Amino acid sequence: MVTEAKTSVKRHIVTLTVNGDEHVALVKANTTLLDLLREEFDYTGTKKGCELGDCGACTVMLDGEPVNSCLILAVEADGHSVTTIEGLDQNGKLDPVQEAFVNHGAIQCGYCSPGMILSGRALLNRNPHPTEREVREAIAGNLCRCTGYVRIVEAILAAADANS
Repeated sequence: MVTEAKTSVKRHIVTLTVNGDEHVALVKANTTLLDLLREEFDYTGTKKGCELGDCGACTVMLDGEPVNSCLILAVEADGHSVTTIEGLDQNGKLDPVQEAFVNHGAIQCGYCSPGMILSGRALLNRNPHPTEREVREAIAGNLCRCTGYVRIVEAILAAADANS
């Protein structure tokens, strides 16, 4: 733990792997993972929405599991692996879930898309052949005000079919 003399604000060194790259930062105890990703590491694909864990716009995968990064403190992510929307592509090729979102018109304003895509990817990692109900349950923590969810569900199911 490092203490900043001027303001007596305690800061902590955190080390985490983001999209395969190791990052180290000096953070205040109350810095969220969301703020660390966006403001310190410049992963702005992770969206800042409600900051209450209600909208899912800030969803990332922490050690492979979808989490609301606005509810996770940066110090809690120390030593862990984080995947953001920027880390899904492989060698410049979109992840099948990203590709399906484009092909099925599941992106309108795009604000919820990173969180939806990461929630869908996490589901397919756990269950490569989900039912429609399982897809709807997996994205239940992600709010979308534009699409009505039909195309989002279709896209995730299509990505599952593409993985077959």
